[in-house]
Amino acid sequence: MNRTSLSTEVLVVGGGMGGVSAALAALRGGKRVILTEEYQWLGGQLTSQAVPMDEHTWVEQFGVTASYQELREGIRDYYRDNYPLLQKVKDRADLNPGAGLVSRLCAEPRVAVAVIDALLARYLGSQQLTIIKSVVPLSAEVDGTRVTSVTLASLAGDTETTITADYVLDATELGDLLPLTGAEYVTGTEGRDETGEPSAPEVGDAENVQALSWCFVLDHVDGEDHTIPKPASYDYWRNYAPEFWGAPLLSLTAPHPRTLEIVTRSFNPLVNDDPTTQLADQRAGGGDEELWVFRRILAKGNLTDGHLQGDLVLVNWPMIDYLDGNIIDADAASRARHLEASRQLSYSFFYWLQTEAPRPDGGTGWPGLRLRGDITGTEHGLAMAPYIRESRRIRAEYTVVEGDLSIAARGHGQPATYPDTVGVGMYRIDLHPSTGGDNYIDVASAPFEIPLGAMIPVRLDNLLPAGKNVGTTHITNGAFRLHPVEWNIGEAAGWLAAFCLDHAVDPRVVRNTPRLLEEFQSLLTTRGVELHWPDVTGY
Repeated sequence: MNRTSLSTEVLVVGGGMGGVSAALAALRGGKRVILTEEYQWLGGQLTSQAVPMDEHTWVEQFGVTASYQELREGIRDYYRDNYPLLQKVKDRADLNPGAGLVSRLCAEPRVAVAVIDALLARYLGSQQLTIIKSVVPLSAEVDGTRVTSVTLASLAGDTETTITADYVLDATELGDLLPLTGAEYVTGTEGRDETGEPSAPEVGDAENVQALSWCFVLDHVDGEDHTIPKPASYDYWRNYAPEFWGAPLLSLTAPHPRTLEIVTRSFNPLVNDDPTTQLADQRAGGGDEELWVFRRILAKGNLTDGHLQGDLVLVNWPMIDYLDGNIIDADAASRARHLEASRQLSYSFFYWLQTEAPRPDGGTGWPGLRLRGDITGTEHGLAMAPYIRESRRIRAEYTVVEGDLSIAARGHGQPATYPDTVGVGMYRIDLHPSTGGDNYIDVASAPFEIPLGAMIPVRLDNLLPAGKNVGTTHITNGAFRLHPVEWNIGEAAGWLAAFCLDHAVDPRVVRNTPRLLEEFQSLLTTRGVELHWPDVTGY
């Protein structure tokens, strides 16, 4: 075993959306940073998990940080500089490469990787930033209320690296540092008896979490046969029918997230739309009525003739939601079993699309569908990593509950405000079906501010959440878990670590000292972090 030791001012464990933005903020604050990541791509849900940006209606105008807009515009510029776009597409300020209906910016994961790498590149040459990939946290040392070091193990099992740091930011997808550091945390559902949330169950269940999904990208070549071998678990998934689903899971039928009405979607790889006419608007609906267009990440019609054989489409649909178990705090064998089962579900759904899905001409199956592992950076054809919707969550100084966000509970949809705001977010309270047998929970939400109190653990002083592991509940996590909110949380955490180092104070002191809180909020504002919403109403 090769054992090494490193030291830094800010350690960011996890290179997803929150991890990247946290590292970038701390670097721009002049601090030395070590950023670690399990997978080969930085960017998490946007890249290794392959999910295009889920965003609110006003994203092109306001409601996200300047650095997040820098990422978005970098993606657009990458397409303008490197792809044979039609001139009318290239000239659009609101260029949407995929013209998907889930987002104003649907793009390939590899492009997002290139832009993220470019944002960080300048700090690598100066050695202000060190990036360590293919590692996972193994253990941590804690002295009183401070985390002194974290040890990471290589996936190959031949190296352990112990990193000492002044500030440790947990940007892992599942909040993996929380149990290692002894931080107080919550998993699964809280009970209504604890939070008073109308959408919560009467009694909590730590094992009841939102489904994870193993996404994949596909395209279609008419007249060719790319049918994969029948997956080993196909018969199991072919007969799988959740009680509330209204149909077998492997079908085009599923509950409508907002109404719970049983709805059959359409799926037509031969759709011949004009991508420039598509406009994603979450106020109007989820956009999943036609699955081919729903999460399309590159539209053939946006490019000159002959560049693409067909559209590139990201499959992150209800039919691949894995409901058979929870990987949080599971033993290694159970975790591996659930992850493999979720992969088998995705392969099975893809095989069903190739062989059994109904066609508009009355036939069945689309054998011309291809898995595009080259787009997701894998040989096995799926995304590098599972799409994680729900994490461990810190016990925080302030916990955001449904009554803070829900339009129905608040009686109005005006922005939810907090005196210790460190950013803004907006998304409906959107929970996918869960491992405990719950159907969708989808609640209209107000635009909200992100309270600093939700980022302060109740006891530890130098451990900060930088992703979905902030102080939300199972219910409000549904509004906080998307790309721009995770980015804002990470960015606030990175700037907070830098601020605390400069002022020799702890995060808890910043929140609870009006002068320091005002100074920190002013810093965020000057760095392009919006702290308040204009006069808009949620949906």
